[in-house]
Amino acid sequence: MPQFRFTLSKFKSPKKSLSTSSSSSSIYYLRSNASTSPPQFSSFISKFTQRQPNVANPSKFPSGYFSHCHQHRYSSFSGCHGEFNPVFTNGNRLKYYSLRGYKRGKVWSCLNMVRRFSSEAERESIEYDVVIIGAGPAGLSAAIRLKQMCQEKGVDLSVCVVEKGAEVGAHILSGNVFEPRALDELIPTWKEDEAPINVPVTSDKFWFLTKNRAFSLPCPFNNEGNYVISLSQLVRWLGMKAEELGVEIYPGFAASEVLYDTTDTVIGIRTNDMGVAKDGSKKDNYQLGVELRGRITLLAEGCRGSISEKLIKKYSLRKKVNAQHQTYALGIKEVWEIDEGKHDPGAVLHTLGWPLDRKTYGGSFLYHMKDRQISIGLVVALNYQNPFLNPYEEFQKLKHHPAIKDLLKGGTVVQYGARTLNEGGLQSVPYPVFPGGAIIGCSAGFLNVPKIKGTHTAMKSGMLAAEAAFATLHGASNMDVYWDSLQSSWIWEELYRARNYRPAFEHGLISGLTISALEHYVLKGRSPLTLKHGKPDHEATNVASLHTPINYPKPDNILSFDVPTSLHRSNTNHEHDQPAHLRLRDARIPEEVNLKEYAAPESRYCPARVYEYIPDENDQMKLQINAQNCLHCKACDIKDPKQNIEWSVPEGGGGPGYSVM
Repeated sequence: MPQFRFTLSKFKSPKKSLSTSSSSSSIYYLRSNASTSPPQFSSFISKFTQRQPNVANPSKFPSGYFSHCHQHRYSSFSGCHGEFNPVFTNGNRLKYYSLRGYKRGKVWSCLNMVRRFSSEAERESIEYDVVIIGAGPAGLSAAIRLKQMCQEKGVDLSVCVVEKGAEVGAHILSGNVFEPRALDELIPTWKEDEAPINVPVTSDKFWFLTKNRAFSLPCPFNNEGNYVISLSQLVRWLGMKAEELGVEIYPGFAASEVLYDTTDTVIGIRTNDMGVAKDGSKKDNYQLGVELRGRITLLAEGCRGSISEKLIKKYSLRKKVNAQHQTYALGIKEVWEIDEGKHDPGAVLHTLGWPLDRKTYGGSFLYHMKDRQISIGLVVALNYQNPFLNPYEEFQKLKHHPAIKDLLKGGTVVQYGARTLNEGGLQSVPYPVFPGGAIIGCSAGFLNVPKIKGTHTAMKSGMLAAEAAFATLHGASNMDVYWDSLQSSWIWEELYRARNYRPAFEHGLISGLTISALEHYVLKGRSPLTLKHGKPDHEATNVASLHTPINYPKPDNILSFDVPTSLHRSNTNHEHDQPAHLRLRDARIPEEVNLKEYAAPESRYCPARVYEYIPDENDQMKLQINAQNCLHCKACDIKDPKQNIEWSVPEGGGGPGYSVM
């Protein structure tokens, strides 16, 4: 039997301050190490209570004091994680406990957090030097770079990362052909350190699809030296590297509110309260959110981050640099396991054309990963005009193309997911510095559209922000250096050369291909003109009377599937009895405007069937919001014609549970 060692100790930080009147309130860390396999939870609890009798051993409390300890979830796919709720009958309780792990070969590294509160309802406040929102490529790269500089300069900064997913990587989705340029700079020894990057690109094809044929085009992507990876697995590895350097990562906590001081400077965030019912009442497991205060706050929420968008508006960050509005696309993806004889590790395919119409920008990708797995997906620009277009159904059609279906036949779907991506490029990047912090990664919008890559630029932006933050905290600098560093970095060079590709397709596929070819092969990104984007995506939607409904084929359950079947494969889960995180600014608009004028587009652009129109007792169609289905893709926040839907964070830990995306 493998041996596990657990140690409980109070959280220590040079900047820690607990703003609560109860001396019994504290935060504890519980660490474990295992050599071969996931720890059994019963064994874990036994060892935990034996080593710390004053905290969790029932024998030290009066009879009946310790009422139950319930294992909420267990997964062995990418490690282990679970949640327990030890409840004591006198009102005290161990409010939250989480166990999660990473597996790399024979090494398991688990960071566990136990939070113990007094019976009084006091909100805790913890101070850090740097608070980072989002444990994605940008956020973790920033955290790692900060700690690296601490080692280089012999100083100590407390750094925490808050992640709304149940575990690091759970909400991460991308294609992903990975360009290791930023990782080479951040962790030059990533190969020796067994990063999950081991399938180099071996072939690179580009097709134009018609309904029944595929025409080969010159490939503009230049993926030599890149790798086909699972980004969710890479992020888990980055999380492990960050923890090794002393970064504290809190998964399962959603940043819901910005904290300001009296000068309107951001001083951190507050996580949302847990255990609140739909009607706003407090359930038995209610617990207050925590204030995480930072001298600097970095926002790495990903595309269309809810807090990032609020701060961009509050501080007029787009106006500050005359940036245009952001434009977006929705990516829908499946991971399949196919027959060995059809698998070609490292093969990369991109397509344009069918099944999308000539006025809709987008295309598909198909990447051969390791272990007989492939990633296949469709990206649809959200400035499409036809309200009857359904991105999910377009993706189902794609898999029936003669050039693709034979590859999938006999295979099985491993996972499904969806996410928006920002395609505005250089023209849409806001000023990324606000009083008290900065916006990094896809929250700011550093995707290179013609490359269809944004991970390497997101990571580099996080590294640059980290260097600016370090200089601000331990030097005579300020965070505005981050903006200067961005403009002199290879990120800016890439985005400048790529700036005209996306707006080139504003007037259709043919003009887009023509201008893109001119930019790529003749001007090589040095055009004297910078094209502008058209209407914001929500304004691009036409009224239904200008279009004909699209009749999509029924799923065959072999290559194509209905939404509930796909949704099950995303491992999406939300606590049902919680306040809706999808809110209508005006409850009348769905029926009076969206349904009547646009034929209910929200019932189609959402890839998780969150929005449904159903008849009420008077046989009148009413909008029903199935918030528990939400994949956190943010398409509704972007595409709703009247911008009537506001996406906010649900209770921490909810949402998809990706493992190989």
